Amino acid sequence: MTDPLTSLPMFATDKQIAVAIVGKERADYYIKAVIPQLMRKGFPQVDPLHDGRSVPLVLKFYDGYFGITAGFAATAPDGEERLGQSLGRKTKK
Repeated sequence: MTDPLTSLPMFATDKQIAVAIVGKERADYYIKAVIPQLMRKGFPQVDPLHDGRSVPLVLKFYDGYFGITAGFAATAPDGEERLGQSLGRKTKK
């Protein structure tokens, strides 16, 4: 299966991006309801010179949005590991 976003031009319209991401049937909803929400999360702006959004930046946005580029180092350790000890509460003496 090929990635529909990678077949778009370097700068694409919202309609082209929407069709590539959610398909023709849901593209209008994606443009009206989803893109405004994604804009608040850092979705790439429309480049006025090219009259479209940078497709490489859209791909990068989605990589980060789904945590693909974060890898395993994105989470900090939550404390010291104590293998073999029970998870019960400690009692005061």
